Amino acid sequence: QVQFVESGGGLVQPGGSLRLSCAASGFIFSRYHMAWYRQAPGKQRELVADIPIIGITNYANSVKGRFTISRDNAKNMVYLQMNSLKPEDTAVYYCNGRITILLPWGQGTQVTVSS
Repeated sequence: QVQFVESGGGLVQPGGSLRLSCAASGFIFSRYHMAWYRQAPGKQRELVADIPIIGITNYANSVKGRFTISRDNAKNMVYLQMNSLKPEDTAVYYCNGRITILLPWGQGTQVTVSS
């Protein structure tokens, strides 16, 4: 059974940092192109960053230069290091596949950037 457990969110001041973690299970993680998504209140879920099995990572223009995605295939984990956080980064963050969306989605982790 597919499962995603996201963690590491919280309340942070503008300019601060957070590191999100996602524990994945129920599928062959090392064979999947993975991604982080986010959904702000009243908005659609959007792609934040993705990391292929092999190759170059990709970022939404809004987070490029501030966020870094990484993965550990031995631990079935995906990470998102977020620096220089802005209020507009406030959202619930989720991990999932990039090319193939796996169901169900996890519960996500709330990130709130506010002074």
